[in-house]
Amino acid sequence: MIERQVRIGSANGLHARPAKLFTKAAADSGVKITIEKAGGKAVNAASILAVISLGLANGDEVTLATIDDEAGAALDTLVALLAADHDLPAADAAPAETRVAV
Repeated sequence: MIERQVRIGSANGLHARPAKLFTKAAADSGVKITIEKAGGKAVNAASILAVISLGLANGDEVTLATIDDEAGAALDTLVALLAADHDLPAADAAPAETRVAV
């Protein structure tokens, strides 16, 4: 079993938009992964309803776990998604590639 601990980085917690990004990445990994709020019940990380039901707020610590010993990279990707602040204004987000028409 592999586990990773991470604190929720989004200023407004894991609401619909970041939860959608997280659960899609979990589903796309092809690995059965659970997410558990400290002191709570582990739920399927690919289920948006289950993840939102955890009521995760900024700074809450969660544990991601999988029994697949080859899934460390998938967990690392999910940790990065949870740690990021998805509530930053667009101007503060990482700049996208810019193309200039000539």
